[in-house]
Amino acid sequence: MQILLTGLCGFTGQYVKKELENAGHSVIGLRGNLTDTKAIADEVVALQPQAVIHLAAIAFVGHGDANAFYKVNLMGSRNLLQALSLLPEPPAHVVLVSSANIYGNTSEGLLSEEMQANPANDYAVSKYAMELMSRLWTAKLPITLVRPFNYTGLGQDNSFLIPKIVSHFKRREAVIELGNLDIWREFNDVRFVAKTYAKLVNIAPTLSGQVLNVCSGITHSLREVITLCEQITGHSIEVKVNPEFIRHNEVRILKGENSRLRNLVGNEYEHYDLETTLRWMLSS
Repeated sequence: MQILLTGLCGFTGQYVKKELENAGHSVIGLRGNLTDTKAIADEVVALQPQAVIHLAAIAFVGHGDANAFYKVNLMGSRNLLQALSLLPEPPAHVVLVSSANIYGNTSEGLLSEEMQANPANDYAVSKYAMELMSRLWTAKLPITLVRPFNYTGLGQDNSFLIPKIVSHFKRREAVIELGNLDIWREFNDVRFVAKTYAKLVNIAPTLSGQVLNVCSGITHSLREVITLCEQITGHSIEVKVNPEFIRHNEVRILKGENSRLRNLVGNEYEHYDLETTLRWMLSS
């Protein structure tokens, strides 16, 4: 297929592009700005994509401009869906990337797709708003919403937690400042996420508007991450807890329930363990 991949040049996009091309697809990106309604409409008509994976978004929770979350993540996504809905031949599948951030930080333990959304920041609210908005297009477009849990890998910006830790070890810093060390989160591999998206785009949705957690259901504490990095590099680092990095009422364990994902991708479900991911990041 000819697949439109928005966010093609971003951190995740480069890995998804590789997986799609390895599967024999032709991958195209957008040149225009998602917030420009006419430009996107014209470009989508010119491209005539047979399937779509919509990755493009402002993804860093600490981004300085709150309004930008809504302009890009919500309205930019609306512009894209509107343009796709007007095509004479609609795409076979539209995979919209939301976020597990929409679950918030108040529900302890295993999070399934049926959990009530409780977004706690502008990024999460913008993603949940995008999910609600997409319902307006499910009669015209075969949409699947995916909610990836935390993931990382080579090329992710150092403003994110795992790349920050890895960069400190690569520079053999003596000290690192972190928040709560006793929280447990999923730290999945971007290659697992990319493989999953590439597999899903080939599966026509049985019900437009379905929601799918992209997760492993495997959690690690920040203490484990530090210990693994020390074992891999042979370098010890002093960890100082900075109170400014600790979120109020942060829950101890957050992990995804992945039975729906396993049922869809079957035996092809893949996962990289954290040590493999960290060795890859630390050695490059």
